[in-house]
Parts: sequence; structure tokens; C-alpha cells
Amino acid sequence: MKNTTQSENRQTIALNLENFVHEVLVVSPGRINLIGEHIDYNGGHVLPAAINKQIKIYFRRNNTRRCNVWSKNFDNGYSFSIDAIGISDVEWENYILGVVHYIDQIYPGAIQGFDCIVESALPMGSGLSSSAALECGIATGLNTLFSIGLTKDQIIHLSRDAEHNYVGTKCGIMDQFTVVRGQKDHLILLDCQNLDYRMIHADIAPYQLVLLNSNVSHNLASSEYNNRRADCEAALAIIQEKHPEYKYLVDVPKEVLMSFEEELTPTMFDRASYVIQENKRTLMAAEALEKGKFEEFGNLLWESHHGLRYNYQVSCEELDFMVDFAKTQKGVLGARMMGGGFGGCTINMVHKDVVPSYTDAISKAYKKQFGIDLSPIEVSISDGVEVKK
Repeated sequence: MKNTTQSENRQTIALNLENFVHEVLVVSPGRINLIGEHIDYNGGHVLPAAINKQIKIYFRRNNTRRCNVWSKNFDNGYSFSIDAIGISDVEWENYILGVVHYIDQIYPGAIQGFDCIVESALPMGSGLSSSAALECGIATGLNTLFSIGLTKDQIIHLSRDAEHNYVGTKCGIMDQFTVVRGQKDHLILLDCQNLDYRMIHADIAPYQLVLLNSNVSHNLASSEYNNRRADCEAALAIIQEKHPEYKYLVDVPKEVLMSFEEELTPTMFDRASYVIQENKRTLMAAEALEKGKFEEFGNLLWESHHGLRYNYQVSCEELDFMVDFAKTQKGVLGARMMGGGFGGCTINMVHKDVVPSYTDAISKAYKKQFGIDLSPIEVSISDGVEVKK
């Protein structure tokens, strides 16, 4: 592919879903992560699941060299040539451009011109990973439309690469892995060092997982996400000068980290402390869920938020208010912010009998405090990305 700026290549287009006869329909889920935030790019364990809030993507071939994409949610679209892909000034377009680019790197010439329409039920900026759902959905749809032969692992990795190099967010692998490999009624305990995983049956009755969308996004997520990753990499590099045996930050024992307190900046020390503790919490949380120790799991959620708030510093006033309020409510075993931070959702473990009263009480308190409506999101754990037609 020719390396060009997307502005040289881009054209505005419009597609109408009502008159669109598709050849392939892909349903791609969002994801929740119960615990293990900001751990995947540090080589740790995470505990995510795919959910029933999804993006639908409709595809058809157009027998040209151009690709036409329409977003029903944004009510706009664009067209680009397969022969001249570059990075767009419009962020959401880069998720698709990056995926097309990396598929072409693996199988040159496999993609021909296509039309697609994107229709999302995932709220942007909510921490439900709408970006990975879009990336993996586009890759899966094109793989089917053109019979390319991509494996699930290839879809996971090229989608992650698209986010790194086209969008500019240096994410880990968790989101894409979960979107592709999610299973109904199961959590994934994933080791992000080697992608070893096992499925954990998600039976938490009589409790439910309740997501509460703060409906705020402080536009710091991408830049500060990359800064946190850089802090962790810098801390690990200093530790590796004396301990090259530690390949990932999560592998560093607490006592070794403590011996570097004078050599690391306070910020690097706080980031590393959180990472090491959160990895241990995730393993403990998976065990607690399997043994039905729900109160223990809830306590780990509180601890996770405390670390994200004070050590990793990716929370915000609205999320902290929501978690602090949750601590005062009967029937709530635990809560924490979820996702990259600076807005989005909290995840709450709530007894089913008090879910309505809890969501009502916290919504009123939040509205009074910030003048913003809180959005409860009911989710169930679903399968990963699927081709429906």
C-alpha cells in the first residue's frame, strides 16, 4: 500500500441501512473487566468477559478499489482507496483504516472494495471497549466477505496493532482477546504474558454485576494511558539493570520493588506498586469467585479502585463519588472504576434484591452532586464476535 495522508485519499459518502443489501452481518461485543485494570500491557492477569451490548456491522462487496464506510451513530461516512491508506484526522475512522492496512500486510491483495455500515449499541467512552469491538468486527467481517483465512489469533493481534499505530493508544491485548474469544456465561482468566487462559463459569447468584455509566469523558484517556505505560516501562528498565530476570513488571516481587524505592521516582514507584498488587488481586479474585466467596471478591474490588485512584491516578471526581457512595449502601459487596479511566463506568457487585433501589439512589445522588444523569447499563455475559449471515 502507498503511504499517504488520509486527507489526500478521503471522500465523504452516505449509505442508507434501509436500502442496504448486505452479504455479511457481524455482531461484535463490548467487554467488561471485573478486575485487573491496566495490567495487560504489564504482563499480568486479567478477568474480562464479552457482553451482550454489541456493534453490528453490515458488509457487501462493491467490485471497485474503494471502501465506503458509514457510521449510523455518527451519521456520517467516508470513502478511501485500498491502494492509498493513511492515518485520518478523524479518530474513529482509524480503527477501520488500521485493520484494513494490517490485513493487507498479512495477505496482500486479499481485500477488494467493500461497503459497510456500522451500528453500535455501545456507548462511546464508557469503558466497554467499543474500539476493540469495532476493530475485531471489521476484521472478522472482511475475513468472511473475502474468504481470507485469518485465524482468531491473527485477528486479535492485527486489531491491537491497528489501535497502537493508527489510533495511537498503546493498549494491551485484553480487549481484542476478549472480543474474539468470549464465551457466554464465562469469564476469561487471561495471562497476558503468553495468552494462556482458562474459562471460569460466571455464576454469582444471588448477586448481579451492575454497570453505571458516569456519562463523563475527560479526554485524557488516550494520552494519559500512554503516559502510564511509559511510567511502568521506565520503572521496569531501572529494575532490570540489577535484575534482568524480570521480563515484566508484574513478575517483580514486592520486596525487590521496595529495595528500589530510592532509585525510582515517587510516580514510578506508585505505578509499579499498583501493578504488582493488582495482579495478585486478580488471581485472588478468580479463586474467590470459583469458591463462591463473594464478599472476598467484593473487597478486592474496593481495593482495586483504591489503587487506581491513589497509586495509578486514573480515576476522576465523578467515579470516586460513585464508588464512595456505593460503600454506604447495603447489598453492595464491591465497586470500582472500569476501563482506561478519567470517566466511563463503575462496575458494581450488587444483591439482586436491591438493584432497583440502589441504582435509583445513586442516580439521584449523582445528579444532585454533578447535575449529570447517571446511566445504569444492564449486561449479561455473551459470546465473542460472530458472523450472523
